[in-house]
This record gives sequence, structure tokens and C-alpha cells, in this order.
Amino acid sequence: MPVILQTGFLLVLSNIFMTFAWYAHLKNLSTKPLIIAIAVSWGLAFFEYVLQVPANRIGHSELNLSQLKIMQEVITLSVFVPFSIFYMGESIKLDYIWAGLCMLGAVYFIFRS
Repeated sequence: MPVILQTGFLLVLSNIFMTFAWYAHLKNLSTKPLIIAIAVSWGLAFFEYVLQVPANRIGHSELNLSQLKIMQEVITLSVFVPFSIFYMGESIKLDYIWAGLCMLGAVYFIFRS
């Protein structure tokens, strides 16, 4: 499997854990004590790092740091938007499209060389 696909796959999985660690407690644990939300979030974040660290090591064998960062940000937005709409029940916003277009511009400039 090509390095960029391995990296992308691991980063997508990592971002799923990250997004739930950062935001799901707002929906699921809002009535629980803060320490419970922190502990659950840290538990989820562990799996984020278990996937993210190898993803960046694998990716850095062929991609430079800027390319890895932009790839991460595009994946983050790609995971966050469906999460916010389908899991958190947020409304669809035109701003998501504008943000996505800005990210495509960033991808172009970072990967064009």
C-alpha cells in the first residue's frame, strides 16, 4: 500500500478518536462531573495517539512536515463536519464549503512542488 494511503488511513482513524475525545463529552457527559469527562476524553485520546504517531512516522518517510500538516487538517475537517452534523446535530452551514475550498487551496500550494 502506498505511503500516502497508509498515512491517510491512519490519520482518518486517529481523527475519529480525536473528534470524539474533544467534543462528544459535550453531548454525552454534560451532566457528569468534569473529571469524568476529562478521564473519558483522555482514554479516547490515547487511541488517537496510538494511530497518529505511526501515521506521521510513516508519512514523513515520503512527505515533508508541511505536507503532513495540511493532510492532517484536511482530514480533520473531513471528519469534523459529518461528526458535527450527524452526531452532534448541528445544522449544515455554507461556511463548511468555504472552509473546504480554503483547505483545497492550501493542499494545492503545499503539494504543488
